[in-house]
Amino acid sequence: MGRYYQRPEYVVPDYQQAARIKQTLLEEKLVPPPPLPPLAFTDVQVQMPGLDIIHANRDWSRMNPVFVQTVLRVMATMKARGFAMVLLEGYRSPARQDALAAQSNHVTQAKGGQSKHQYGLAVDLAPMRNGKVVISERDAWAMQAYQALGEEAQAVGLTWGGNWSFKDFGHIEQPGSLKVLLGKK
Repeated sequence: MGRYYQRPEYVVPDYQQAARIKQTLLEEKLVPPPPLPPLAFTDVQVQMPGLDIIHANRDWSRMNPVFVQTVLRVMATMKARGFAMVLLEGYRSPARQDALAAQSNHVTQAKGGQSKHQYGLAVDLAPMRNGKVVISERDAWAMQAYQALGEEAQAVGLTWGGNWSFKDFGHIEQPGSLKVLLGKK
């Protein structure tokens, strides 16, 4: 005696979230890198004055913490592949989003409230070479970095802007519609 009866057809369910919870507890929490000095953006600001990169928000704490960890893992993988990536912009206010959408150089098509940047679920990254941020799509090395970024972002389930008809090679974001992500009806 001392044993309990178990029906032979009973199978202990494998809950999907159990593996995810276990993985979350095991994962190391990555720390965002320190902010770059303004000098690192000098070439970009000269080449693309309409981008107004100096006023871009690079405060990691303004973004969704789970999304930040995913982005930091992508950045670590990119560094291992030989491409150090930096945050150009994370959180974006609705007013800044509207201003960028209104520019003639088509930085973005999304207006305030329509971009995942406003909800901390999107970032714009760029590779660093010799202490300087490189954004140019005409630079073969930078394009290799952006292609690698697309591969690594997609490998962890993020959406890469390089796949869009309106190419945004440095942009990665949480997949899904804002309505679903924000739980709106």
